[in-house]
Amino acid sequence: MTSDNHMIRAARVYLRVSTEEQDLARQEAIVAGARAAGYYVAAVYREKASGARPDRPELLRMVADLQPGEVVVAEKIDRISRLPLPEAELLVAAIRAKGARLAVPGIVDLSDLVADSAGVARIVLEAVQDMLLRLALQTARDDYETRRERQREGIAIARAAGRYTGRKADIAQHRRIVSLREAGMSIARTAELAACSIAQVKRVTALHRAKAGIAPTHPVRPGQD
Repeated sequence: MTSDNHMIRAARVYLRVSTEEQDLARQEAIVAGARAAGYYVAAVYREKASGARPDRPELLRMVADLQPGEVVVAEKIDRISRLPLPEAELLVAAIRAKGARLAVPGIVDLSDLVADSAGVARIVLEAVQDMLLRLALQTARDDYETRRERQREGIAIARAAGRYTGRKADIAQHRRIVSLREAGMSIARTAELAACSIAQVKRVTALHRAKAGIAPTHPVRPGQD
């Protein structure tokens, strides 16, 4: 409790961009904004991963860290999720299960009104809040699907015109994979830390060894590290 008998409002701020090349600097203002709004910022979680992935390490760490009464602050709902609606709802349910809630621009928060209501009024307010949240989550997913479809159309047009050269490799991620493997990390642990698949780790490692002229010390069988 504070001296003026008000509870401290604690927030956990989640910042996300989709790729290593993108910069989180613009979103950093959210941290100062949360403090200016009267929140105690318990932690800031910075992530470079697609919002369509459910296994984002920093997102999962944030959910695990949440305490009752805290709020999750993000720039927009699509920073939290671009998942299909059923998966997005599971994510929100996990946040709510910790006794926390979302404080995201564009999301109407009726929590205080719900807490002060009872009976039919409470049920209606909860239903309205859930409906608005579902709409925002679905809109975020629809935007993601639209972008993907436009990308596919652009690739098809470029390929037909003979201009498509293929997807560029994520150089930063490749370097991280190589560094982790050279540091002695297993394939599985490297995949976890680099936020990629085990197959990707194997491909990048094999490519690096081939370029460097390094022969494997032993044959790698499926499932081996």
